[in-house]
Amino acid sequence: MSVAVVTIAHGRHAHLRAQHASLAAGTARPDHYVLVAMDDPDLAAVELDGLRRHVVHLAAEPLGLPLARARNAGVRRALAAGADVVVLLDVDCVAGPGLVAAYAEAARRVPDAVWSGPVTYLPPPPPEGYDLDGLASLDAPHAARPDPGPGGTLLDTDPRLFWSLSFALTAEAWERSGGFCEDYVGYGGEDTDFGETVVQRGLRHAVTGDARAYHQWHPVSAPPVEHLDDVLRNGATFAARWGRWPMEGWLTAFEERGLVERTPTGWARTGAGTRSS
Repeated sequence: MSVAVVTIAHGRHAHLRAQHASLAAGTARPDHYVLVAMDDPDLAAVELDGLRRHVVHLAAEPLGLPLARARNAGVRRALAAGADVVVLLDVDCVAGPGLVAAYAEAARRVPDAVWSGPVTYLPPPPPEGYDLDGLASLDAPHAARPDPGPGGTLLDTDPRLFWSLSFALTAEAWERSGGFCEDYVGYGGEDTDFGETVVQRGLRHAVTGDARAYHQWHPVSAPPVEHLDDVLRNGATFAARWGRWPMEGWLTAFEERGLVERTPTGWARTGAGTRSS
């Protein structure tokens, strides 16, 4: 089976290099590596050796980075290159040595599933960077996501726990899913929407414990106040499509800070604080 890895990025050039190095050192290399550069023309010049690379350029939209559209564009390029299985890996993630092989095998065995793998959030790197050969010693997957352990699988997992950091599916499953809804622009909502769409289209969610990934550290804000307007806009889009609001944890945290309030139809900005760009 021909396997492609798709990653979307804006900046994070050092993280991209580490991801590429991890994939090139895996037990099975992807046949194609598709990089979607969102409003980052310099990304194509980042030196990456060892994988067959395809670069897709997308401009930013007025409301923000087109994450959903970028994933769809990346998968289209992967399928055009002949991929039977597509792995979507967040640019911040480095792959465990068996990730590509594990996803390919899982997709072969259960082709009507969207397969995910456990993701460990790494601590800040030492000055010389992460030791890719030593990531297993740091393995501690996010506790809120399912992890059957190495060698294990879980079938028919909760679609609400789908996470776009690391997942894979066959070309046929992708076409059946219809891809990501491009009504979402900027931060949040599009992966939760995809998780629900998968089930609506008659596909399954599953987890393989052998497709382990490691999220490289970077500064974050919690709650992500710089994405407040994105969360509200994309949350309203999700509510219109599915009848409920996603990202309730973030919204509640915003509410506690006086930034948003509940309304008869969901949530709205209070006007407090500085409007995000």
